[in-house]
Amino acid sequence: MRVMMVAMAVLLCCGIGGGEAAAQPGQPDLGQEQVTFDSDGVTLHGAVYRPAGAGRHPGIVLIGGSGPGPRAEYHSEAAAFAHAGITTLVVDKRTAGYSTTHRDFSVLADDALAGVRLLRDRPDVDAGHVGLWGFSEGGWVATLAAARSATVGFVVTIGGSGLTPLRTQTWLLANLARCQGVSGRLPDAVSGPGAAVVDGLGVFPAADYDPAPALRQVRVPVLALWGDHDVKVPAAESAAIYQRELASDGNNSVTTRFVPNAGHNGHRTTDGFDKIGGDLFEGKPLGALDPGYTDVMTDWIHAVAADQPPPTSAATPPPQTAPSHAPGGHPGFEYAALAVLLLGFATYPLTAVVRMILRRSPSNANRVARRAARALSALGLVTTLGTVTYVVAILATGGSRPPTSFALGQPLPWLLLHGLAVAVPALAVILALSTWRARAQLTAPLRRHTVVLLATATAFVPWALHWQLLSR
Repeated sequence: MRVMMVAMAVLLCCGIGGGEAAAQPGQPDLGQEQVTFDSDGVTLHGAVYRPAGAGRHPGIVLIGGSGPGPRAEYHSEAAAFAHAGITTLVVDKRTAGYSTTHRDFSVLADDALAGVRLLRDRPDVDAGHVGLWGFSEGGWVATLAAARSATVGFVVTIGGSGLTPLRTQTWLLANLARCQGVSGRLPDAVSGPGAAVVDGLGVFPAADYDPAPALRQVRVPVLALWGDHDVKVPAAESAAIYQRELASDGNNSVTTRFVPNAGHNGHRTTDGFDKIGGDLFEGKPLGALDPGYTDVMTDWIHAVAADQPPPTSAATPPPQTAPSHAPGGHPGFEYAALAVLLLGFATYPLTAVVRMILRRSPSNANRVARRAARALSALGLVTTLGTVTYVVAILATGGSRPPTSFALGQPLPWLLLHGLAVAVPALAVILALSTWRARAQLTAPLRRHTVVLLATATAFVPWALHWQLLSR
């Protein structure tokens, strides 16, 4: 029987295709047992899905994706595993120390290992074959947990990223923008200087976590899956990283596969955008579990439990929508450049405020120059602050409010910022000409302010190019 099971697993690992669902109507009802257990001083609540029939079964702990999602979100997967004879633990994610601005994958890995211990202590579980299933963010957690503990028997991931969270997020945002008809360089501004600014603020949770070191330390069999319509994680790049890093220290059972007609979570989809993106996708039903997805996981696990894990193999990835990009620029440079521009453009209005406080009247000499200086100062401040605020807001909303094309493939705020960015150097030229013509009449303070404003406007041009404001 075990030989037949191993043979089926090897065949399925050669490609994920049809087959019948792992859980069919008429199968025995699953037993569910509510459990609580402690991890790092926090009491976690979960449910164990027990397979029908006596005996000791392999076990698996399900690790959910990002967000506080309740364990009910993973009922389909838990039921599929249990119907296939695998005792399954699904847990409500901790709330202490986990928020939209703070993630600690190490603590989450401790929670996963506490779940492994709970299953290993059960008399109906084969303690030598208890593994982890990680979805999306859970892929980072599962591989980290497996790297640090010999109690993990195997790892299954779906939609796991081989890149940092911040780089993965900017790739998702670029996909969402394209889905909304946005073209041009806005995604480059988001993934480049915008990502660097957010990284420096420290508000993006675990932004620079690199999964590669943990992958290199995983010694147990790994099955890594991605939907061929995954728009949240760069699947082709991630698969290449998994293959390279897992095999770098001799792991000889690494299987990477792509689920046909499936999205980020392995469920059926037509375009990959189901159930992501907040209001944009609100109301779209979660696709059904594909039989090929569930069968390949459960049969692979049974092969591992029979101590005959499939040898390393890799499927050819489907075309990725676009390459990902590392955050461009350095936070220190971005903040320094921003400070220079804001201070430079603010010099003129700040001086005007001081004059008002001291009740000093400005000279009437060259009103054109003064008006141009005021306009350039205001326009420079609005454009600089507006650009950074808009791009950072795109990252901060996490895709729940993706930019939407208004005209020419651009969102309305980005079009307005483009126009303002062109107007800044144009006003600088007007200011330079007007002050040159009236140079003999200029007061010393106005001459100094003009020099500062023109220097700032000159520095603004390469900054605007860096932030993609002067290019489409």
